[in-house]
Amino acid sequence: MAKISKSDEQWRNELTAEQFRILRQKGTERPFTGAYNDFKGEGRFTCAGCGAILFDAKTKFESGCGWPSFFAPASVEAIEEHRDTSHGMVRVEVTCANCGGHLGHVFPDGPAPTGERYCINSASLNLKDKSDS
Repeated sequence: MAKISKSDEQWRNELTAEQFRILRQKGTERPFTGAYNDFKGEGRFTCAGCGAILFDAKTKFESGCGWPSFFAPASVEAIEEHRDTSHGMVRVEVTCANCGGHLGHVFPDGPAPTGERYCINSASLNLKDKSDS
């Protein structure tokens, strides 16, 4: 499947200013402010840029970090991981494999069964209800 490629102008026309800042410019939202930080329901989280399924709500957990946290992506093909040395630290950036949108970072301090904590910006996600097809 070919990856989605659009100009900044096209992305700006399709995303909110906050989504553009996070997804296309690798920004982050302030902790404890995102729409899905306290979400405890069911459904699937999709990329706000392209609609690709990224995470299942069943893998969401309360990490206390201030951003929605998941212990696994919906599939290994859903995301890509990249070394991130910005801000004077070494982290692992998580992007949407379909459109390249910045989602957040993954850390090795999550719960079983994976031991990983995908710390994801709410603005990079949309919730798809179980009843949605």
